[in-house]
Amino acid sequence: MDKKHPFTGSTMVEKILAARAGQEKVKPGELVNVTVDLALGNDVTAPVAIKEFSRFALDQVFDPDKIVLVPDHFTPNKDIASAEQAMVVRRFAEKYSIKNYFEIGRMGIEHALLPEQGLVWPGAVIIGADSHTCTYGALGAFATGVGSTDLAAAMATGEAWFKVPPTLQFIFSGTLPEWVSGKDLILHTIGQIGVDGARYKAMEFTGPVIDNLSIDGRLTMCNMAIEAGGKCGYVQPDEITFQYLEGRVTKLYQSVYSDSDVEYEKVFHFDISNLEPQIAFPPSPDNVRPVSEAGNIKIDQVVIGSCTNGRIEDLRIAARILKNKKVHPRVRLIVFPATQHIYRQAIEEGLISIFVEAEAAISTPTCGPCLGGHMGILARGEKALSTTNRNFVGRMGHPESEVYLCSPAVAAASAVVGRIVHPKEVV
Repeated sequence: MDKKHPFTGSTMVEKILAARAGQEKVKPGELVNVTVDLALGNDVTAPVAIKEFSRFALDQVFDPDKIVLVPDHFTPNKDIASAEQAMVVRRFAEKYSIKNYFEIGRMGIEHALLPEQGLVWPGAVIIGADSHTCTYGALGAFATGVGSTDLAAAMATGEAWFKVPPTLQFIFSGTLPEWVSGKDLILHTIGQIGVDGARYKAMEFTGPVIDNLSIDGRLTMCNMAIEAGGKCGYVQPDEITFQYLEGRVTKLYQSVYSDSDVEYEKVFHFDISNLEPQIAFPPSPDNVRPVSEAGNIKIDQVVIGSCTNGRIEDLRIAARILKNKKVHPRVRLIVFPATQHIYRQAIEEGLISIFVEAEAAISTPTCGPCLGGHMGILARGEKALSTTNRNFVGRMGHPESEVYLCSPAVAAASAVVGRIVHPKEVV
């Protein structure tokens, strides 16, 4: 259910922060203390927060319904240390009656899981001890990553402080070419402005292309705002947003919109009518080239999944390309549906059968390979093509391995050919 917000003269982010700070208006650079709607932790970051929280000697959290704990990074537990980390989170959830604790078999990769579960809505303030918390801006929320100590303070007080970020506007026009997706739009953007081009700034994605982009595509774009240094990324709520939220979010929320007379710090215009699928070469997400300039790069492993590209739309695209084909005999293809619900949906739609017939390995939802944790570690000299979000040195394994970032379409096609290719070479 939606109700328009009354404030004028500010960006969406400024309005949300002003409302939660109890102020009429805020401006970039101002320090504000705000109430939060959701505080998120995972099996890597929450144990640190829990340790700090214990120092407060409190017998309750600020609101057990507004804390979300998702063990997704090293789970299913890869070793004893990860098992003990997960146990810390599990026991905390039990002790403080945390409603939104998602155990193995019911969980998903956190930034795909929360929107799916109706825990994100327009106008919300969401913090998470994970840098890709910025994903939720795709639904019109202010969402950003914080440190574990900030999470601990929020679990105790329900508040967090921020410096109000300036806002950059990115206007995408033209017609989205075949096989070009939200992943390509954000890789192109990062390639243009660099990994520090939006440092501590809000990134507003707008224009005719965004207006017609699916929720899955928008979530992908906002997910990678942090890879440009962004404090957050967002798309203003519209009919596509509300259709996604229907049946998920039942509470009354206020959609917030930037005013037409806002003075953005900078405005970028991208006509993407002739944009090719994009590849981020190692060792940085801003080392971006069109797929036609990839050259003859042979790959050892392909990963399709993660909080960036493990949603049902991503799996459908990959399955469309892989149907009646086999993965190259030299290549390991690993597919990670981002949540249990997506996994089940992929089974019901026959996508999993397509992947298995193509000789891909299918995994339960986990962040494992993305951060080089488990389920797909690279050896010295190996090259991976991945739909994940980072490709720094050693990100997915050995420091002398390499990671190339791409869309699910390019990943699937390249898995078949054994080198980085445009999907049109396969379909």
